[in-house]
Amino acid sequence: MTSPYLQTMRAHQNPDLHQTLSHRIRDTLVRQIVAGELEPGERLVETRVAATFGTSQAPVREALRELETFGLVEIKPRRGTFVRSFIRETLRESYVLRAALEETATRLVLMIGNVPFDELRDDVERMQKAARENDTEAVGMESVMFHRHIIEAAGNDLIKRTWENLHIEARTSVTIMARTPDLRAIADDHQALLDSLSSGDVDAACALARQHQWNYSELPDDTSTD
Repeated sequence: MTSPYLQTMRAHQNPDLHQTLSHRIRDTLVRQIVAGELEPGERLVETRVAATFGTSQAPVREALRELETFGLVEIKPRRGTFVRSFIRETLRESYVLRAALEETATRLVLMIGNVPFDELRDDVERMQKAARENDTEAVGMESVMFHRHIIEAAGNDLIKRTWENLHIEARTSVTIMARTPDLRAIADDHQALLDSLSSGDVDAACALARQHQWNYSELPDDTSTD
């Protein structure tokens, strides 16, 4: 096994390697928290996590900071990092609300003729490229941008503020990492949303926008607990 010292040196020489280690640790911890393998209140010790992954503490520290942003851990000064309760129902409810917001935004942009087609096409193209490269984070980012373009084009500040208050980036990241979905399927889903907007059929486009979010409200093991 490569020593942590050598990995750290290589990470400094190659920032992409350091980023890959951090993201791999982050994604693994997300799945463990969502699956309940890491229990609420459990302390995540940097040295132990680093030893598990055979790396230095630097990428572990980066991963934990991102998990704090996602609301999955709490970093307490001089005490350590602790797993927070992952409330599956809260995530599910956020997608139900998001479905209503995006359905309404879709109706508005079609009724006022303000669909941002150029931006949406660019988003889908970048998403497809990221999917081919198996870049989960980029797919998630482009997905957020696609939906943000529709929300902003609707021209309704209350819808936009409510949508932003759902912390879309963090929730999208958690959902994608927890589900480990087919990235090309995600890109195809957004192409279908774009096609529905292009068709001009308001009711069909709204129904698809709503169903798109509902599909993401269920995490992998929900069927075994409902």
